[in-house]
Amino acid sequence: MDGNFNTYIDHIEPEFWRELCVSHGKLRHYNRGEEFLHFGEVGKYIGMVKDGTLKYVTYSATGTEHVIELIFPNEFVVDWPFVLYEQPSRVAIIASSQCAIYRLPVEMARQRMKEEPEFMERMMHCTEAVFSTVYDRYIDLYGKTPQQRYAELVEKHPDLFSLFSLHDIASFLNITPTHMSRLRKNYGK
Repeated sequence: MDGNFNTYIDHIEPEFWRELCVSHGKLRHYNRGEEFLHFGEVGKYIGMVKDGTLKYVTYSATGTEHVIELIFPNEFVVDWPFVLYEQPSRVAIIASSQCAIYRLPVEMARQRMKEEPEFMERMMHCTEAVFSTVYDRYIDLYGKTPQQRYAELVEKHPDLFSLFSLHDIASFLNITPTHMSRLRKNYGK
């Protein structure tokens, strides 16, 4: 497999976005368990993860946490595209480890969208890329076995279990921790 597990990165000019976040953003450190974005709040930042890992979480009606995305170093963290439209987040974004994140105020991006047509075009490409990644994951949830999804994840990130808890990985794969342990044993990682 080539490319990134979070495939949107392969299609968004990542160096442009990294440079923008680093040069115009501010570095902020997060402790494990600290939220980059609270559920129900309007996001204020587009972040580039310098170090650490994060998880996107949604909650069931009973309050059960469900991990819907895993973020690795050198990836981006943002409630896309809802942050652009000032809509309340449907997820919480939580540090899974100590993190250092360059935070670019989303207001700066909104202003550039108004002033620069090429920047607006980049934003549209980002939205398309994120949608494609999310749609592929949705299809994979129904079209691939948990073992296939697990194998793809581990292939992209052999250090996965040192970055995220077993519970978070199982939740992301939409399986129980027991099933996750069996897959791990059978897969040999």
